[in-house]
Amino acid sequence: MTDKVKDRVLPVKSILVSQPEPKDENSPYFKLAEKYNLKVDFRQFIQVDPVSIKEFRKQKIDILNHTAIIFTSRNAVDHLFKICEALKIEMPADMKYFCISEQTANYLQKYIVIRKRKIFTGHRTASDLLEILKKHKNEKYLFPCSDIRKDDIPEFLAENGYQYSEAVIYRTVASDLSDLEDVYYDILAFFSPSGIHSLFDNFPDFKQNNTRIAAFGPTTAKAVRDAGLVLDIEAPLPNAPSMTGAIELYIKKANNIK
Repeated sequence: MTDKVKDRVLPVKSILVSQPEPKDENSPYFKLAEKYNLKVDFRQFIQVDPVSIKEFRKQKIDILNHTAIIFTSRNAVDHLFKICEALKIEMPADMKYFCISEQTANYLQKYIVIRKRKIFTGHRTASDLLEILKKHKNEKYLFPCSDIRKDDIPEFLAENGYQYSEAVIYRTVASDLSDLEDVYYDILAFFSPSGIHSLFDNFPDFKQNNTRIAAFGPTTAKAVRDAGLVLDIEAPLPNAPSMTGAIELYIKKANNIK
């Protein structure tokens, strides 16, 4: 921890989490709020907008010309199947699905009978999924994604000579946060570079002052620093694999809790 960050270990009474409020009443955020008597609010800093059918057609992608689909999020699942519905495309029974996590794979049952399909599931990260893709080089992959996405999967496919198409099917845009202009929180918690971009899209003159910034993941941490902000809380940590765990460690120190 640098001296600059050490000087910013200040008491915490309020947190704004840049995600929708959890539906699970047992969410660790609610437990954190109760345990330390904190005000914890939730606000989605980014929103997902679908591309129009006209925009999709301009990409000249034939969905049925592929034998496998790579899904890295539930948003990708939703938007691809909505495009199929609009274009009256029925996904063939022998289509293979490669999902970044079991959660994403299970979400497919919203649209298909998953027990009758060939579904390959990574553990949690893109690198886990790449290990599975290495065993299936002969497929023609469709990679539906946002206009803002990580490079690891398409770079792997291109560098290793896979047949694939990348389809931008939704866009990640800043939410309107104008009602927060005069609202102050001790901690702002971010989970993606897009959240940082949204902060400055909404408040170009944002001054951090004593607001502590928490970031989950290396790309978010980099976005915080690139924006000229001080990163006070970084997750995951070896002793705190979650955002709530990292924030709790900070609160214990800042609020002088033994």
